[in-house]
Amino acid sequence: MLPRREAPLARLGWAILLLPRNLGVLLLIVYRAVVSPLYGDVCRYYPSCSAYALQAVQLHGLVLGSVLAARRLLRCHPWAAGGIDDVPTSIPLHRPASGRTRFAVTRAGFVVGPRKD
Repeated sequence: MLPRREAPLARLGWAILLLPRNLGVLLLIVYRAVVSPLYGDVCRYYPSCSAYALQAVQLHGLVLGSVLAARRLLRCHPWAAGGIDDVPTSIPLHRPASGRTRFAVTRAGFVVGPRKD
């Protein structure tokens, strides 16, 4: 455990490290609140494409999450069969050390520093 004086500095470091991921999360939250209701429920998959993108960015980060979201958008078209398509928890090139994410997600959807497991 970190000494008390270093704890705020460590939190600041994690906040800076997770800033790109959380900016992506913020953009997706705004999109889901403003644009998604205008289109209605048109996605052929569950979860919807925007929910999939949000989960992918939260779990895998901005770059890899964006790649997964783009692949999902390419699969979502009027001729797609649809169905349940969850975000993969592990990807061959990207494996968290313990097999699961080490970050926590707040109720608002933002990613915060390491969990205390």
